[in-house]
Amino acid sequence: MVERTNDTWLTELRTTGPRQDQALTDLRMRLQRGIYFYLSHERSDLVGLAPDELNHMAEDFAQEATLRVLDNLDSFRGDSQFTTWATKVAVRIAISELRRARYRDFSLDALVGDGDLREVDTVLINSTPPTRPETATEKAEALEGINRAFRDVLTPRQRAALEALFLEGIPLDVVSDRLGTNRNALYKLVFDARRKLRNHLAEQGLSPEYILSLFEP
Repeated sequence: MVERTNDTWLTELRTTGPRQDQALTDLRMRLQRGIYFYLSHERSDLVGLAPDELNHMAEDFAQEATLRVLDNLDSFRGDSQFTTWATKVAVRIAISELRRARYRDFSLDALVGDGDLREVDTVLINSTPPTRPETATEKAEALEGINRAFRDVLTPRQRAALEALFLEGIPLDVVSDRLGTNRNALYKLVFDARRKLRNHLAEQGLSPEYILSLFEP
């Protein structure tokens, strides 16, 4: 694996072509190793899992972590090694996903599917405590905005990728084959789609923090 300086990591991840492809592959492998170490050495609640199961979890988390690092490159201040910072991001994702007792944390992408609100959304809206009836309306309005953005802002290929990865839970390599692309190109496709959604929703006054605050228990 190529050793890179902080500046080299940032430059190669922001470029396009073979250099970015290799940087993405190396980053994902580093994050997967860091997450696996955390799962196998720091989590006493996972001691009953076989190494293959832990490795599968680490691979799943590393895919999301790679996208999250790409989303937040501008927030890296250079106070530490880039790989140290990225691994901390990855471990936080693992902690969050384990806390939610599933392999994918709550995300904007998971709220919609096939251009329509999913049945689970009705449950989410109706779960509002009686003491805060206004939140049910807020939830419904937020879901309507997300559904509209998912339908109108994304390209058909971006929608297909997000639905397969985040709604159906299909492994990344299988989605790559289905779309006739490779892993790194799929990372870029999903990264661009998520950025489109986030920016559009922010323009509508629907920040990720606000939406998560509505649906967290």
